[in-house]
Amino acid sequence: MQRAKEAAIIAGKKLRTDTTAVETNIHHPTDSWLLADSLRVMSRSLQRIAQSCQESEPRIVNHARAAKHRVLEIGRAARILTHAGQEQLKQSYKKLIGLTQRVRAQAAAVLEDLKDGQLVSRPEAFFQVGAAEASLKHYLPLVEKVITQSQVRIFQAQTHHPDKILSLFEPHSVVIRKGKAHKPNEFGRLVRIDEVEKGLVSHYAVAPGNLCDQQQWMAALQAHVELFGRAPQLAAADRGFWNSPNEKAAAKLGVKQVVLPGRGRLSATRAARQKERWFRRGQGWRAGIEARLSTLKHRFGMKRAFYKGEIGFERHVGWCIIAHNLVAMSRAHLKSGNGRCRSG
Repeated sequence: MQRAKEAAIIAGKKLRTDTTAVETNIHHPTDSWLLADSLRVMSRSLQRIAQSCQESEPRIVNHARAAKHRVLEIGRAARILTHAGQEQLKQSYKKLIGLTQRVRAQAAAVLEDLKDGQLVSRPEAFFQVGAAEASLKHYLPLVEKVITQSQVRIFQAQTHHPDKILSLFEPHSVVIRKGKAHKPNEFGRLVRIDEVEKGLVSHYAVAPGNLCDQQQWMAALQAHVELFGRAPQLAAADRGFWNSPNEKAAAKLGVKQVVLPGRGRLSATRAARQKERWFRRGQGWRAGIEARLSTLKHRFGMKRAFYKGEIGFERHVGWCIIAHNLVAMSRAHLKSGNGRCRSG
């Protein structure tokens, strides 16, 4: 962005912002598969520790086959809506949860034995045991959360459990509902994209949790002020960002044209304001960010983040935006003689 400012490609006079859901690299989360993943991860680490210890190695049983049978039972029972089918579902879950609890208790006992020195690794396998021990310490608290949320949902019928885990491998993932008919639930993170003229993305932010759009309006304006040293002349977003405090705060910050369509029944004054030419032109320019989000997702790979962890997720999104901005800057240089580019 600094290079674009120095080359006079952008001036920061206009700002449009929107949020989008970026998927994390996880399979569709269900309690049965989360429990099966827990068993697989714990058994793998325990087997590595057992193979690398000296005489007093623990006896580890691989429960992968039993877990697979329980998951298949749950899948068949879930399709039966009768009382007998629901009882079978609960019984299968009870077996799978009990199996997970036993393996978790064994993993905790193995960690205690390693700490007390009752289990000693062979010298050549010291680093392998250390890696497996670190893996167990990382996953055991997550496994405990998976067990708790499964028990609460299946046996107490409480679907809104706080700090719900969607994946052992990407625990920062959240459920995002954007009101899409074809995809009511998305699993990943909510990302805010701020765009200025010439189609360049000036800033992005990964939201903590599932913030509503109204909470991200002032953050977008403040990021713009930090980058350009002044507020934009025009700031636009969709009606999800609108509320009266947001409009007043933007005007107080120095934004001359605040294009935030109101929601619900409009007063006569509000309706007349939204029919003015500058407001309608601002709305038309704002719509261009929808195409920008589509380009970022389908041309630059931002639809699904494949880097691991929360930091890796932010890095993946950042690299997608950097690649997009380089292309946009090149296009702006080529079209500098013809005025602005097609995307505004």
